[in-house]
Amino acid sequence: MDKFEPGYIRLAREGKLAERVQAANKILESCTLCPRQCQVNRLAGEQKFCRMGKLPVVSSFGPHFGEERPLVGRSGSGTIFFTYCNLGCIFCQNYDISHLGHGEEISLEKLAGMMLFLQKVGCHNINFVTPTHATPQILAALEIAIEQGLHLPLVYNCGGYESIETIRLLDGIFDIYMPDFKYADPEVARRLSQAKDYPERAREAVKEMHRQVGDLVVDNQGIALRGLLVRHLVLPQGLAGTREVTRFLAQELSPHTYINVMDQYRPCFKAGEYPDIDRRPTYSEFQEAVRIAREQGLYRLDGMTI
Repeated sequence: MDKFEPGYIRLAREGKLAERVQAANKILESCTLCPRQCQVNRLAGEQKFCRMGKLPVVSSFGPHFGEERPLVGRSGSGTIFFTYCNLGCIFCQNYDISHLGHGEEISLEKLAGMMLFLQKVGCHNINFVTPTHATPQILAALEIAIEQGLHLPLVYNCGGYESIETIRLLDGIFDIYMPDFKYADPEVARRLSQAKDYPERAREAVKEMHRQVGDLVVDNQGIALRGLLVRHLVLPQGLAGTREVTRFLAQELSPHTYINVMDQYRPCFKAGEYPDIDRRPTYSEFQEAVRIAREQGLYRLDGMTI
């Protein structure tokens, strides 16, 4: 395989990345980065649902070995975890970050330095976790990092509640998209994540992501270079809508879609207040979700021998 060049390097060379940075920063004057359309002036320090203002807030960064196999390889995925979130999941396992706000406001230069450090220690990619509300800051820091030699693929690791306009702005910058697809039922999405329009917004965004990067492509070591990976967390009592989600992926995107059907759910944060999710999925519930995914025609299941 020829030497892979991430798309953002090409855009920077052509002078187009600077235009995207300017456009993204302009959005912060009346923020519409995500479907909540809060329209607050974050450049002036105003905050609303995501509670992030002008500068990025980061909780941690470092090599991560618990991500999907094509991201981890031998040296790990270079994760940068952003504080806060544009979703309001009442069962979030990282609630100390997403709800309680554990993290530090940092400069763009420090964010760029984190990217370069992760590259220096050998990570295979730079993996931005919960990046939606920090997208303009990521792009601005990326310009700084490119000047200092950043060349790794970038991963947009999001909750799936995305504005299609923002995703279009990222075309050619992110070579790897890794969204969650949490729910198929608007009422479940409203009750558990304060986002009744989640299924519709996720479908739009994932379609656009796939249009940009296509099915997952890996190198001869199995490391992701470009493409879409989808995460689907199995919830008790079928609340995640696995059949509808996997049918959408197989029929409206591609049967070659790489999917991680996840069994990690456990009751966290306020899940104990909701009897139908106050337990882990049973083994049979998880196996049924995997069976459904395969039945719909998906065969690239993370961590499973097909």
